[in-house]
Amino acid sequence: MSVVVRFSLRLAACVLVMLACWLLPTAARAQGQQRVVQFTGIVATGDSLLGVPGATVFVPKAGRGTATNAYGYFSLPVLAGDSIIIRSLGYRNQYVVIPPDYPRQSYSVIVQLREDVTVLPEVRIFPYATEKAFKEAFLALRLPKERGSSSAENLNQDILRRIFNNAPVTSMGNYRQTMQMQQLEQQRRMGMGPSQYSNNPLLNPFSWLQLIKQVKDGEFKKKEGVDY
Repeated sequence: MSVVVRFSLRLAACVLVMLACWLLPTAARAQGQQRVVQFTGIVATGDSLLGVPGATVFVPKAGRGTATNAYGYFSLPVLAGDSIIIRSLGYRNQYVVIPPDYPRQSYSVIVQLREDVTVLPEVRIFPYATEKAFKEAFLALRLPKERGSSSAENLNQDILRRIFNNAPVTSMGNYRQTMQMQQLEQQRRMGMGPSQYSNNPLLNPFSWLQLIKQVKDGEFKKKEGVDY
């Protein structure tokens, strides 16, 4: 009987040792794993709380990230304990750290970016090493003479007149002339434009009335001391 009890105790001890060896690595893996957290939020400006589109949300440890949409919203899966950098051009970098013992599956924030105004120094570029060398080269510059140059040949009066007489009328020129003639004809019909009747004083009744009035007033009589 005692032999059976000893065998049973040894068997039970072996089973316990095997269970312990099987459970210990699983427990160690469970303690070493980090919880996955869905990191969401809105990146806004500090003054007006308007969303900042295109802001970068980056996890340096994992080497991955995302960008905010047109409204400044983002969503990114991270691990508990990760440090996230949020940055955008013209603003200071903001850092968010997920607590290592964070128990929930989502972590939401509203990040307010502050403007980072950087005034760059003036950069003056010269083709010469010093300003003195540039002045000396500029004063020593010799410009070509106008006579005999290509610009003088292009402005020759004979060449310009030959081009004017031989150049065909373009489509735009024809269109402009047609529009001007139509407008002039319309003004003539309305009595506002020049015509052969209004330009000829002999055919204008108002000119005859003015001439008769001048004759009655004696404007055409010879006056003493006036040489016509």
